[in-house]
Amino acid sequence: MLTGLAQEASGGSGGLGFMFWVVLIGGGALLWTTFSRSRKLQRGQVDVRNSLAPGDEVMTGSGLYGTVVSADGDVIVLETSPGVEQRWARAAVARKVDPLPEETDPGAVEDEPEFDEFEVPDDPSSLDPDDKKP
Repeated sequence: MLTGLAQEASGGSGGLGFMFWVVLIGGGALLWTTFSRSRKLQRGQVDVRNSLAPGDEVMTGSGLYGTVVSADGDVIVLETSPGVEQRWARAAVARKVDPLPEETDPGAVEDEPEFDEFEVPDDPSSLDPDDKKP
């Protein structure tokens, strides 16, 4: 059937029939690569959801961050703030998140950037227009 369509489209000549097959095979290859990538991503997400364990940091599809408290079947419990637990469908988890690094010394103050001291006048009329400082 496809051969007949190719011959009709080409008007019986071999050149246009060849182009028909090139376009058909190229389109099929494009569809195959698109669907295979999509399936690979879906399998990866299913693997992440199935490997959830208490203590994992996750982000839901809506952007909510939380820590997995428990996972039972299709329901997981996330702690979004200290003492606040919410039930979510396991399928709502979009990805695992790397936990934030803990501070080594919470009392330490970071070095403040140094600024050149300059005087800001109250009245701009006292400024000298020829005095240009970098």
